[in-house]
Amino acid sequence: MKAGKQFTDDLIARGILHDITRVVVDVYGSLSLTGKGHHTDIAIIMGLAGNLPDTVDIDAIPGFIQDVNTHGRLLLANGEHEVEFPVDHCMNFHADNLSLHENGMRITALAGDTAVYSQTYYSIGGRVYHRRRPLWSNQHLICRRAVSVQNCGRSPASLSGDGLSLSGLMMKNELALHSKAELEQHFANVWEVMRGGIERGITTEGVLPVSFAYRVVRPRCAVCW
Repeated sequence: MKAGKQFTDDLIARGILHDITRVVVDVYGSLSLTGKGHHTDIAIIMGLAGNLPDTVDIDAIPGFIQDVNTHGRLLLANGEHEVEFPVDHCMNFHADNLSLHENGMRITALAGDTAVYSQTYYSIGGRVYHRRRPLWSNQHLICRRAVSVQNCGRSPASLSGDGLSLSGLMMKNELALHSKAELEQHFANVWEVMRGGIERGITTEGVLPVSFAYRVVRPRCAVCW
């Protein structure tokens, strides 16, 4: 989703958003093989539409995707511009990998039959990397850390020298990158998402939107908790 959002942000920054008539997405490797099961295609489409994971209206997703599938058109950047997007031709899954990583995708914007902008993204551990910034450069592999951990067989205490627990070690390294207030806000946001998922699960009936068609446990069974 972040890659899709960044792509449309790039189109706006370059002043070419309204020149685009069609967008094509190519997903590769393991990102492709697990893509439909993990709703990677839906996430990318919602990103192109201008959404981010922490602010997207989850309840609005099914209707939006249905509209895209029905009409073969997609509103980009929160409705700023509409393009052709027949899903069968514009959302393509490939079994082969891109050169730098197995979780890769390429998004291309076309004006007529001419590709006017294309960007390649790699997803690693929930983060998105651009091809134009080398994936394996020191810039991305080396970060500020309070305690360096190279071997999980060694105890955190022996590495840190002050008897930190594993969670304490992780927190210390996070604090080298973010403030305590930022981390606490992030944890609170993560919990809200988790709490919302639990609440949705115990109050919603129906069939899960996956190919196995699992039925959601009836809300009245939530009393078992």
